[in-house]
Amino acid sequence: MRTALRTALATALVAGVAAAPALAAGSAFAAGTTPAPKTAATATPAPKAAAKAGTGTAAASADAPLRTVQLAGGLSAKVYEKGDQHPYVTATVFKGGAVLGELKAGAGYPQKETKVFAGYAVTLTSDGKVTAAATTPANGSPVRTRTLIGGATVKIYKINADHHRAEILRGGRIVGRLDANTRPAAANDNGEFLVLRSDGTTHNWVGNYRPGATPGIYRLADGTVLELARRDGRYGLQQIVDGKGRGFTYLAGDRQVWFYGKAVVVLERDGGFAAFVPGAARQAAPQPYGMGGGGQGEQRPVDTDPDALGECTVTKFVDIGAGTGAKLIMSPKGPKAKLIGAGDEKVIAVLDRAHPSLPKSAGIVARIVDAYGTAPSLYTKTQGGGVTGGTQAFPKLPKGCKLNTVTGTARGTGIAPQGGQTSVVPRGGVAAGAELAAEDRSAAPVAAGAGAAALAAGVGFTVLRRRAAANRG
Repeated sequence: MRTALRTALATALVAGVAAAPALAAGSAFAAGTTPAPKTAATATPAPKAAAKAGTGTAAASADAPLRTVQLAGGLSAKVYEKGDQHPYVTATVFKGGAVLGELKAGAGYPQKETKVFAGYAVTLTSDGKVTAAATTPANGSPVRTRTLIGGATVKIYKINADHHRAEILRGGRIVGRLDANTRPAAANDNGEFLVLRSDGTTHNWVGNYRPGATPGIYRLADGTVLELARRDGRYGLQQIVDGKGRGFTYLAGDRQVWFYGKAVVVLERDGGFAAFVPGAARQAAPQPYGMGGGGQGEQRPVDTDPDALGECTVTKFVDIGAGTGAKLIMSPKGPKAKLIGAGDEKVIAVLDRAHPSLPKSAGIVARIVDAYGTAPSLYTKTQGGGVTGGTQAFPKLPKGCKLNTVTGTARGTGIAPQGGQTSVVPRGGVAAGAELAAEDRSAAPVAAGAGAAALAAGVGFTVLRRRAAANRG
């Protein structure tokens, strides 16, 4: 049986039997998805010389190789015949004298085994043939090669019309892969970004990155306005058009790509995101937009109404007591304050120049001081008795923005975003005995959200509304 095997080996070698399958190589680059490599296209034929069957003890010895094969990539392999009753073959793979591993084929082992060594797929068949070929993406045809800004080389392969893969190489060594299958994929190499689209086109830039951004509203270099938010531990983005959000899309992995018009945006797991506008002369990282105090955003959900957006509009969120907050908005039109109820984050009242204070019926005190001045503030008192109220300054306008200081006469008290006259009845000790607002000259009082908007846990307003034409949102 051993003689028959050696005869079969020699015959196969003389006939030049070829077989060159390949297995996947690993990926080491922080990218979207990792594709499988391409089946080897070429193989190195095995030598024709072989040990004579049935003669000499060296050929039959388990310690003596049948032959040594020189392979591609500086690899070599020693082929052995093993097993008496069920003979099989093994191949020990070397590079520079160092053993890289072993393959087995025949008898109780697979008829063909392939392993990847040093970037080459080495295959051993049961008849003792060994081949090797460089690994490439599976089932892909080369499209083009380009050099990135940082000097790395990218090879693009086409799988089909909506599926392309890319290999990223440095010094001839693969350092990363991208797989864009019907959706784009991105890689971030220390601030250098590469985006591969499913049609095979790429975008490459350095910078334009805001790491670990705080949830809030941002504007891109081309004027696109985006809102960054975090929900259930995941970050997401939505575009804002005409003051209205288009809907959030949240990360499904470590990194994701979105396209907003011409802008290409890459969002990272930590909330950092980068933007690139192909063909634009001006490029920049996403900039905080309509968020005062020099901060990147707000801890509370960002209000996306048009009054809170604009180059000369800044906002700030403050606590006014009893679990209630106020969004202070400053623009050339003057100050505007939105009171936000605890728990549901709903706007329960809005104050501005025309309606600078809550009515007496509100049960709490809230009024804008110096509404037509250059340094307005919001005075609030949510506790009753002798508790002192608090004052919060509105944020200052950005440099270069001018305030419309035309004086006017307040038309009434607090206004309702949805309109409506409201009877706000305080409950419990929070509002009991609270100082009443200084102004109550209008029948268009305080606004509330739908139903009852709580000012504090267990304590709130009972709201009955009817529409009043004098009110505005």
